[in-house]
Amino acid sequence: MANVDELLETFAGMTLLELSEFVKAFEDKFEVTAAAPVAVAAVAGGAAPAEAAEEQDEFDVILEGAGDKKIQVIKVVREIVSGLGLKEAKDLVEGAPKPILEKVAKEAAEAAKAKLEEAGAKVSVK
Repeated sequence: MANVDELLETFAGMTLLELSEFVKAFEDKFEVTAAAPVAVAAVAGGAAPAEAAEEQDEFDVILEGAGDKKIQVIKVVREIVSGLGLKEAKDLVEGAPKPILEKVAKEAAEAAKAKLEEAGAKVSVK
């Protein structure tokens, strides 16, 4: 059990980008995919009846503008989009209007929109 605790401490000290690189290396080494449950859910969702297809279940969060508090918006964008570095987040915010999240659940889209608007950004959900 000491090894598990040591691993958790190591992971706690890593950045999101480092963790993302670790996951990719882990997937390559052991020939597994961490995103398999998502793919299964997407396939199952595709087999839904036409009735359910009419109701939108995937949303895009579009950053329309950063507003007056660009630095706060950049911080929130880095929170929302995992694995995004400071430069990438800054470029994304400065290049608005741009999609921040694509094809996410309604709850996740609304939560991201609320965080971004609280930071001063103009956001739309489509």
